[in-house]
Amino acid sequence: MPEFKLQAPYKPTGDQPQAIAELVKGFKEGNQFQTLLGVTGSGKTFTMANVIQELQKPTLVIAHNKTLAAQLYGEFKEMFPENAVEYFVSYYEGSGNGGLFGADLSIYASLEVA
Repeated sequence: MPEFKLQAPYKPTGDQPQAIAELVKGFKEGNQFQTLLGVTGSGKTFTMANVIQELQKPTLVIAHNKTLAAQLYGEFKEMFPENAVEYFVSYYEGSGNGGLFGADLSIYASLEVA
């Protein structure tokens, strides 16, 4: 069976190795809700790509706007060139209450074994 094999010209640095280890450990322990915090450009996407590689699980990434969704799609497509990375935008006609989680727009990129 094909696997999730991250391809990047660099390795995790700084706080990334610890974050990767803690997120993987939490997932394996059944922790359904975890948060990865970081400023813009701190490597959150790369950190999560490493988590995906460690866990070897199909992954759904949800973004709050189409610009970020497109950016995430491009980055994951580059980091996982041997896997199926898909991009989908769904426009939701909300009830005026902001839809799911306060959003009237649902966007996701998914990553699957090809």
